[in-house]
Amino acid sequence: MTLDLAAEGRPPPAGPPVFRQVAALKSGAAPVRSARREGSPYPKAGLLARVVARATDLALASAVSYLFLLPSHDEGARFAAAGVLAGLLYLALADALWHGQSIGKRLAGLRVVHVPSRTPAGLGQSVVRNGPFCLAFLFYAVPIVGWILLVIVGLPLLAFETYMVSSDSLGIRIGDVFADTQVVDAKVVVGDAVPLASAVAPLSQR
Repeated sequence: MTLDLAAEGRPPPAGPPVFRQVAALKSGAAPVRSARREGSPYPKAGLLARVVARATDLALASAVSYLFLLPSHDEGARFAAAGVLAGLLYLALADALWHGQSIGKRLAGLRVVHVPSRTPAGLGQSVVRNGPFCLAFLFYAVPIVGWILLVIVGLPLLAFETYMVSSDSLGIRIGDVFADTQVVDAKVVVGDAVPLASAVAPLSQR
């Protein structure tokens, strides 16, 4: 919760969120809350860009899987399983393809950063942060039982992830919490970010 400056007779600071956070900190306003306990030196990335990036990556993973089903093979089930595995591998490793960028994030102008080291996300961070989407993709690829699990587990998990991205002051979701990562604008120079760590308070301080 942030302090209502207008209620105290002071106009709220103008400009992008990153400048509003700095102005609020200097004015003595309450810090912005985030699921990231240690805060972050990076501002939140745009929600629309993140939606476009994720939709692109999911579409690519699905396309890769279906490519294995196009030819007519005697061992169709084996090729179908290989397609699912290929799609899963792309989703899991996508955010480490181009210095913290998947194909979708590259097109949307985003990058995944490992916040503690201020470096682009590596393979390990990509696998951890994309775990929920890989799980939902696997449920979707398995007929009957997988579809039931998708409805019971996968879709609610993805809905909560989406809620966190939109509501968290840094756009942090469950995968980012475990991977210590954050999605940022690709124009942000990694390792030379605006010092906002003290302007973002952990959930434990609520």
